[in-house]
Amino acid sequence: MRIDIISLFPAMFAGPFGDSITKRAVAAGLLDIHILNPRQFAYDRHKQVDDAPFGGGSGMVLKPEPFARALSYIRRNTRFTKRRVILLGPGGTVFNQERAKTLAAYEQIILLCGHYEGFDDRVPSQLVDEELSIGDYVLTGGELPAMVVTDAVSRMIPGVLGSEESAPTDSFYDGILGFPQYTRPREYQGTPVPEVLISGDHAKIDAWRREEALRRTWQRRPELLAQAPLSENDRRTLERIKVEENSGL
Repeated sequence: MRIDIISLFPAMFAGPFGDSITKRAVAAGLLDIHILNPRQFAYDRHKQVDDAPFGGGSGMVLKPEPFARALSYIRRNTRFTKRRVILLGPGGTVFNQERAKTLAAYEQIILLCGHYEGFDDRVPSQLVDEELSIGDYVLTGGELPAMVVTDAVSRMIPGVLGSEESAPTDSFYDGILGFPQYTRPREYQGTPVPEVLISGDHAKIDAWRREEALRRTWQRRPELLAQAPLSENDRRTLERIKVEENSGL
């Protein structure tokens, strides 16, 4: 997959993309990341990409032309049939795991990072396929959301995590939180590892993990259960968990 990021501050991406899973995915040829500064597509000698808003008001608004030219440049120099252009901003659909899985199926995604008072409205209305938000809070720009989207999407690309089992056990992969994890020592400050995890019975371990994932979701994020793809066995387990929780067992 190729990810193009259009940002006024390309240096911000060096650290996050230069380490860990993203770095390994790029080195393995599974992920191709390009950062493009829209200033190089500005018309004037000062490379101005923003201007005062019509109608008055504080701050500066990002002009449409530099971003339109940057997008045209990317399209001319890449040959992908399945691509998605995404603006990162507060008015978009809230990004989640399902969207990450869907975007991972594209050959190319292009991320536009806003800044200042945001984009001239002709950018979201004419130049992009969708707008995404990573949450209901204020950030200085779209760079951090672009990093979040890139990280979440890249994890869904086959081979990136190294183990095909890694992604399906992540929280939110199938709509609920992940199960509790344990490692050595077998006992820490009086709390032992659950016996089932050292039993060697993989069927029992799988059942325990699923039950504990459902329990954790019910305790911490119960609203997720309304949309999660639960089996009939999951529903029976969940009803038992609710009875236990309500009775204090």
